[in-house]
Formats: sequence, structure tokens, C-alpha cells
Amino acid sequence: MKIDPEDNHASLPRRWGVPLGVAAGVAALSVAAVAAFSGVGDAKPVLAGPAGNPTGAAASPSSGTTHGSTSGGAGSAPSSAPVTSAQDAFSITSGKTTPIAAGAVTKILSSCLGPDASRYHAVIAVRTPIASKDWDGVVVAVDSAGQYVQCESKGDKGNSPDSPPTFINNRLWGTGRTIAYFDSIGAPAGKDQYLMLGAGHHASNVARIAISYGDDPKQYPAVMAGGAFVYAAALSADTSGRHYSGPSPYVHAYDASGKEIYNQAKDPQFAG
Repeated sequence: MKIDPEDNHASLPRRWGVPLGVAAGVAALSVAAVAAFSGVGDAKPVLAGPAGNPTGAAASPSSGTTHGSTSGGAGSAPSSAPVTSAQDAFSITSGKTTPIAAGAVTKILSSCLGPDASRYHAVIAVRTPIASKDWDGVVVAVDSAGQYVQCESKGDKGNSPDSPPTFINNRLWGTGRTIAYFDSIGAPAGKDQYLMLGAGHHASNVARIAISYGDDPKQYPAVMAGGAFVYAAALSADTSGRHYSGPSPYVHAYDASGKEIYNQAKDPQFAG
């Protein structure tokens, strides 16, 4: 992925490749993300634990983007994820998220969704392990019809790159319809520091989700609640002032027995 220097607004390609002709016809991309998950309307906002896990959630299978067009309406098309080049060495310095206070969540949804905010309740609301110029957290919320919204935050202010914000429900499902992808973004967060952030939702047979980056097999737990998931990471790399091609994040899904049932890195829908 390409991440611009700090003095430029980050413009990072989303993590899924969609043919332009398909993206123009949003309905053909996937079915709307309505409640395949029972009880989603009763989900409570998740609290992230000290290792980045939601409180009470299963541990990850191991230890612990760049934003393309920020308009997400039906006429926009996410770009294909580039291949990480060998010279783009990096390290994930933290995958830990922390909960956003309830009062701040209300303000974030209100500024993100306007008068529609009252129709949504948050299922995940977390601060990222590092802050960029424009983002320091994310709130994923859902309405009574099972329609999700993803609002990035900076302090108590929220925004969505999608118009309308519910456009994420018409995005691409991975092969096998196990994982669906919302917005995935990245941004510089200081000298040689970068924020990576993404979200999506999952089928009901998924018990836990973890994220790996580039060719590194280490996986970091995603926060899960209400049929949705969020991941965030602080990344360090020596870019020597140049534009940076960072690692692609890959989603891994596991069932209740611990078996991996989805690996985005092996999904032909995202190959090439």
C-alpha cells in the first residue's frame, strides 16, 4: 500500500480489488449485510481488553491501507491491493485498542451521521493504538434493520468516507461468504509511524478473527461484537522520506473449534 509523507493527506488503497464494472452496479457486489446474526440489535458496545481483545472474547490464534478515494458512493471503485515489495520492511509496534467512553461515542455518531444517528447503536467503539492527523478511533454501529455504519473519529468528531454511510453494507464478501469488508485505511502518524485501520462483518459460524500483515505470519486479534469486527495497528518503518509501500493486512477467521475457515491471503477473489 502507498502511504504519503506526513505533510500530505494520506491516500491509501482499500484492501479489496473490485472490477470497475462491478463497482458501478453496487447491488451485484454482494447482498446487503442484514441480520444473518441473531440478536445483533441487542449487542452492547465492546470494551477492548489490554491485549486488544474485547472483554470476554476468545484470544487470537497467536500473540497479540491505504485509503484510496475517500468517497464511497455507488460511483466509486476501490482499487486493487498492491503487492508488498521486499524493501518495505516494517514492524507492528502495537495492536492494542482502548474503549471510547459512551459520551464520546454519542458525539462521534452524531457528527458522523447527523439526524440519522439516533437510529444507530454502537457495537464496537475503540481508540487506535496510534493517532494520525485525521483519525484516532473508529465506531461501528448498526440499526434495527441490520445496516452497519463505520465512523472514523478524531477526538469527539466522527466522519464517514462513504456516501451514504450505509454503502459499506453493499461491499465485497470474500469467497465462501465468511467475511465481508468495510473500509480499510492507513495514514502517517508521525515520523516513520503509520496507522492501519479496518473493519468488516462476519458470518455466524465465525468465533474469532485475527489479522496478519504482509508476509509476517504473526496474527493480531481483531475486536469483535454484534457481527462486526475492527482491527487497528501502529506500524513502524524506515521510509527515508520516500513514499512508503506498506504491508497488506490479511483477515483470518476461525470457528469455535479453532479451525481456520477463512484466510484472505489465500482468497482468489483478492489475488492478482
